[in-house]
Amino acid sequence: MMPELLQPDYMKPESLPSSHALPGIDANALPARQWADASVGKPGEQAGPALARKRDKTREARAERPGKGFLVLFREWQRRHSLAMRPQPQGVSTPASRLLLKELASLAAPAAFRMAYGKMDVATPEEPRAVMLLPGFGSHPWRMAPMHKALADAGHSVTDWGLGWNMGASEDRFDRLLSRIRRVSRAEDRKIVLVGWSLGGVFAREAAKQLPDHVEMVVTMGSPFSGDMHGNNGWRLYHAIAGHPVDEPPVGGEFAQKPPVPTIAMWSAQDGVVHRHCACGKVGERDLALPVRCTHMGFAWHPAAIEAVSRVLARSPESFTHLATQQKTGDNPDS
Repeated sequence: MMPELLQPDYMKPESLPSSHALPGIDANALPARQWADASVGKPGEQAGPALARKRDKTREARAERPGKGFLVLFREWQRRHSLAMRPQPQGVSTPASRLLLKELASLAAPAAFRMAYGKMDVATPEEPRAVMLLPGFGSHPWRMAPMHKALADAGHSVTDWGLGWNMGASEDRFDRLLSRIRRVSRAEDRKIVLVGWSLGGVFAREAAKQLPDHVEMVVTMGSPFSGDMHGNNGWRLYHAIAGHPVDEPPVGGEFAQKPPVPTIAMWSAQDGVVHRHCACGKVGERDLALPVRCTHMGFAWHPAAIEAVSRVLARSPESFTHLATQQKTGDNPDS
């Protein structure tokens, strides 16, 4: 203990106001050094009920913070891994493995596929349209750059969905898409055509149901809107990245229900990701189904897909509506 004469005034118990007294501690009954230690609190000790409650609240707040700590991340990884490892539903077909190998080849060397096709013949419209391109799952709008350029060169006013990477369905992403469609439609002073590749086509159909006054027509390319949503080779990857089952999305409802605008469904027998039946749809789920000879990845850039979209845009949307009840050879994936 310090000699009495050397103690600073602020360390003498009698120099402190009574408001600083600690519960259950008599300042006059303790030596000056012990009283000072008790007043500030030593590490691991509680200087009073108020401080203890404050520490408990701090610990609880830290424990409740989402995404903090390895345990929280590990549990989220376990949840998504469990979703991805679900068994394939019985009776639900997916594209053959050989088609999936071709998808990988087209993804690695798209230029080779374009060269093998030859010269592209893009239809020139009498009435250019406002077009919005929506990318597929796990893709960025730059993947559709060849289609964007070809349609713009043909005279159409083309834009992308403005949301960057398509990492799955969410309420926020869907709301921002609806806002984007409204803004583009008002800027163009007319309705716009939504051209969606894969999951982007599902987005387009659902958006058209919400905004029929802003959407003129919907064109889907290899989009899984019909039948079981597990009828593709990508649903496990979707579960792992999006964090929810393909048949339980946070937005949308009956995907097979046709939007209240002219709707064209493009499908391919060479599609190695989405089963042709799911992309073609049934009579009443779309106005017209068009077969295209390209891979699933090729819908974004293959000349055959670009030509097919350009021919659809060159026609009046109303010309497709009377075909909804007609079964043609192009509507049958098994023909």
